[in-house]
Amino acid sequence: MLKSVLAALFVAVASAGAFSAGAMAQQFQFEAPPLFDNCGDPSLAKARTDGVTLGFSPSPPYSSLDPATKQAGGLDIELVEAALKWAGVTKFKYEVMPFGQLIPALLAKRIDIVSANIHVTPDRLKAVSFSGPAWWYGPAIVVAKGNPAGITSFDTLKGKKVGAIAGSAADEYLRKIGVAVTPFQTDAEEFAAISTGRVDAILDDDVKIIEFMKANGSSPIEIVAGVAIPDELIFKYGYGYARYALRKDDCSLRSAFSQGLAEVRGNGLATAVLKKYGLTNRNLFFFPL
Repeated sequence: MLKSVLAALFVAVASAGAFSAGAMAQQFQFEAPPLFDNCGDPSLAKARTDGVTLGFSPSPPYSSLDPATKQAGGLDIELVEAALKWAGVTKFKYEVMPFGQLIPALLAKRIDIVSANIHVTPDRLKAVSFSGPAWWYGPAIVVAKGNPAGITSFDTLKGKKVGAIAGSAADEYLRKIGVAVTPFQTDAEEFAAISTGRVDAILDDDVKIIEFMKANGSSPIEIVAGVAIPDELIFKYGYGYARYALRKDDCSLRSAFSQGLAEVRGNGLATAVLKKYGLTNRNLFFFPL
């Protein structure tokens, strides 16, 4: 499990003092393959001239749309726009839709970037490409207070009624391990279902859950503590870095956008955005040792 891997890595560093090239190859895994195919396309030039349409689903603190001003905001929106502005893209339109419709909308060219944070998974790699890493958070299992279903691990989710956002990494991974998923289109529906006992548990992003619990102190739910996170969930099925999705053909836009994300991480802007939304530099990195 991930915690044991980290513990072993820490001991190895302490005893060896430094990594050899061979040790680094053995100790570190990459969650995404090289994504440089099709470069030389006109997508960046077009985006600089015409602007881009950003697609997202309403999911505070990540993304939201002000009904009065029609302006988008949130952690992801601010990071995406900052990275694109660095790359010379300054005009933005927005399309709001359920999370599960974002990739179909991208492929149909209704939007140009999935600007809701999205993770690399096997199914998604078949259809779209991804930006470089933006920030990091982990998964959490939520149950009714007192944990009446007795859920203590991912294995104990099997045979239970488990909710997840349709099309999310949580949805894909749960189905892969044989859990019957109750899909929801919105965060509000998902949290209402666990709060009223329609499902035994939900699997979702820890930062989203914490935000909900802070805003709804009387909600009768809790996070299951001490759950070991399977390595496969991190490195293959979606809870690595938050990234953003683009069409495979739009390589020049993807490359510039990815470097823009690296630049806003490097110059401190990403740190400022994370702090604005109650997070810290812990959320910049996979393994904040």
